[in-house]
Amino acid sequence: MIIWIAYAVWNAVVFSLYAVDKRKAEKGEWRVSEKTLLLTAFLLGGAGAFLGMLVFRHKTKHTSFTVLVPLFAFLGLGAMLWLTTRL
Repeated sequence: MIIWIAYAVWNAVVFSLYAVDKRKAEKGEWRVSEKTLLLTAFLLGGAGAFLGMLVFRHKTKHTSFTVLVPLFAFLGLGAMLWLTTRL
């Protein structure tokens, strides 16, 4: 159970990171790098990143994000399901 709480918290952090980057983009301020956004999605934050993309309509025109983020969300959820059946 604790692993799912950690997963949810991490995905909330990643979701917030996408919100911050969108806000900074609108204001023309310093941005979170695309590498960081994709890395956080890859590190089991795909669900938060995917929701962030949908809610904030952020990075939706970038092919790398529209392909990789849903893939990372799917793989992350699969990894979590696999981990919980093994623990």
